[in-house]
Amino acid sequence: MANRGSMQGVNIELGDDMSRMFYEASRQTFDNRPGFVFEGHESFRGFRAIRGQVFAKHIGQILFNLGFDGIGTRVELAERLNEHFGSFFNLLAMAADDAPVKGAEVIAVGSILDVNKLEEENETIKNGMRDLALGMIAAAEAAGVVVINGEIAELGYRIKGYGDFNYNWGAGVLWAAHEDRILTGHQIRPGDIAVGLVELGFRSNGWTKIRNGLTEHYGTEWHNQVDKSLGEATLGQLIQTPSTIYHKLMTELTGGFDIDKEPKADVTGVAHITGGGQPSKLASMLEPSGLGITIDKPIEPPEMMKRMQLLCDLDDASAYHQWHWGPGMVVVGSEPDKVIAEAAKFGIAAQEIGQVTDEPGIRILNKGAVQDEEWLRF
Repeated sequence: MANRGSMQGVNIELGDDMSRMFYEASRQTFDNRPGFVFEGHESFRGFRAIRGQVFAKHIGQILFNLGFDGIGTRVELAERLNEHFGSFFNLLAMAADDAPVKGAEVIAVGSILDVNKLEEENETIKNGMRDLALGMIAAAEAAGVVVINGEIAELGYRIKGYGDFNYNWGAGVLWAAHEDRILTGHQIRPGDIAVGLVELGFRSNGWTKIRNGLTEHYGTEWHNQVDKSLGEATLGQLIQTPSTIYHKLMTELTGGFDIDKEPKADVTGVAHITGGGQPSKLASMLEPSGLGITIDKPIEPPEMMKRMQLLCDLDDASAYHQWHWGPGMVVVGSEPDKVIAEAAKFGIAAQEIGQVTDEPGIRILNKGAVQDEEWLRF
């Protein structure tokens, strides 16, 4: 992930209008897909659209749809730490990473940023908005998408949270898929190998459980507390790792909507491990085929995830439904080495974790903190 230091040369005009700042930030995402965006004229009130010739080559076989998601209550951690650069990473990881599950490719993104208030003289708010804009540029580059438009709304008392700068951020994405590359689940075969793409932090689900557990054991200012058994970092710092965005990697693996673009690997199924965890998302991926999967070489989960399980008093099976437990995404196919090699080019660690089986059901070698069973069966 890019950091603020590497973004210092970015020219974003703050001025008196923070909407203009986000307009300038979104313009800098257009280079992620050269030639995709048409601007009637380069002004704050200009007209923007996606050029139709991008899809003209196979337009009769291109399918379009929209997807929507948000970062939910995870935003409170950003408010507590006054660290907002990673928020759009968390947002795109939820909104854009769902598209590859169906073999689709996100083209453009729009967002709605609802804030409590915007006060130019308030340095916390002004710097927070700047961090959000810089993070938007970096996350869009990581995902390989353009931010075509957005809306910022001051909602006053309807938006509450921790500290002075409170907000909620949701996004809509436009995705395209070629009908010959749609992943229906029926392509998955017995013997296909599952590759897990490592997620080092928590994705944007299960955060109410996280907050409640930390508050109960460490108090209302838990984000500033240090648990020596976990090192010298504060608890807030230990769980702030922004979500990994897999979309750009997945587009390379599958080839995306452009049927003339050669896929980098054979991919028959994809599971984005968010709400419901591996049991739910792997089951959804496998449901059309009626097959099962055995995860016998699981990824080691983040240490803080194990600690959260114990703080929240969850058994292992419940914890696996709550968080990802190692992989933020699982890619199934016959060429695991190619998947792992391509992931490395994007700085994403990956490993073989299991195999598709004729026997229905999900079987996972347990990496939970309680170890009440060697194998978990769902």
